[in-house]
Amino acid sequence: MDSATLLTEEDLQLVHALQIGPRLPWAVLGEVLGVHPTSLADRWRRLEDSGRAWLTAHPVGHPDQMALSFHDVQCAPGRRRAVAEAIAAIPDVFTIEECHRDRDLMLTAITPGPTELTRSVYPQLDRVPGLTRYESAFCTRLHGSGGDWQLDALSPEQRAALRSAAGPRHAIARYVAPPPSFGPIVRALGRDARMTATRIAEETGLHPATARRRLQRVLDSRMLSFRCEVSHRAAGYPVICQWFARLPAADHDAAAAALAPLGALRLCASTTGRTNFTFMMWLRSAADIMTVEQAASRQLPTLEIRESVIIAAIAKRVGWRLDPDGARTGQYTAPGSAWG
Repeated sequence: MDSATLLTEEDLQLVHALQIGPRLPWAVLGEVLGVHPTSLADRWRRLEDSGRAWLTAHPVGHPDQMALSFHDVQCAPGRRRAVAEAIAAIPDVFTIEECHRDRDLMLTAITPGPTELTRSVYPQLDRVPGLTRYESAFCTRLHGSGGDWQLDALSPEQRAALRSAAGPRHAIARYVAPPPSFGPIVRALGRDARMTATRIAEETGLHPATARRRLQRVLDSRMLSFRCEVSHRAAGYPVICQWFARLPAADHDAAAAALAPLGALRLCASTTGRTNFTFMMWLRSAADIMTVEQAASRQLPTLEIRESVIIAAIAKRVGWRLDPDGARTGQYTAPGSAWG
């Protein structure tokens, strides 16, 4: 991706604002950013059309269950891309990353619980031609995700104003499982997290009043995670690295807090498996990998990094297919039937 396709400072500010308040009205966003709402909406439309930024929402499982899982996949020689294409069609495999170490692909699956993973996802993986082996690890605590990370493009005053306008990230403290009838809304918001009740009614055939009521219940719950995504290359982060480490269980929360200031932390999780702690960052250059490792070693003496993996490409992120530059294509795989 050349410099002409990098996001401008105004683009970065808009993306950052939408990371804070994905569904804030254009009038509110315009007031904080000092831009006319119509101009702001037009700018966002151009970003969406280019694939460099987009808004989506994805379901989350019950926090007391192991609903988030990571899977290392090995492929037959020369079959990596074909295997990735086949796995991309599996609804509850939300993210697919290509790498070149002991695994060919790294998958992230989100299911309402481990039963659905066994009942639905594993059989679909078993049928993929060219997939020779996979190994699973379950997330035991998610310390941070791509939906939590934000650009550093706005002033503290602008951030505070947007947070105040957006309100709490979760309106209620208790998770609410989505009833089966809410599936159409969940899938509609995956395609466009700003979709209005009127558009949802038009696309799903629901009565407008029913669409408004169900949409509000979804927005007031913790059943969906809303996020403004961006092409990593367009945002100026051409390198993606994920580390796998071991760490005493008592140190995991402190480690997550210490890592957050070191870079664009896109994932930080405690897991089962041969390692029990993993984190991923977007980086400005390959040299930053050593910088992060040195800083982590100084601040976290009990952290034992076992492996670092460069992610060569992201075939799918939170349901959307991406091109080699991390820009969104027009292909979207909606969450599976287990979500309603």
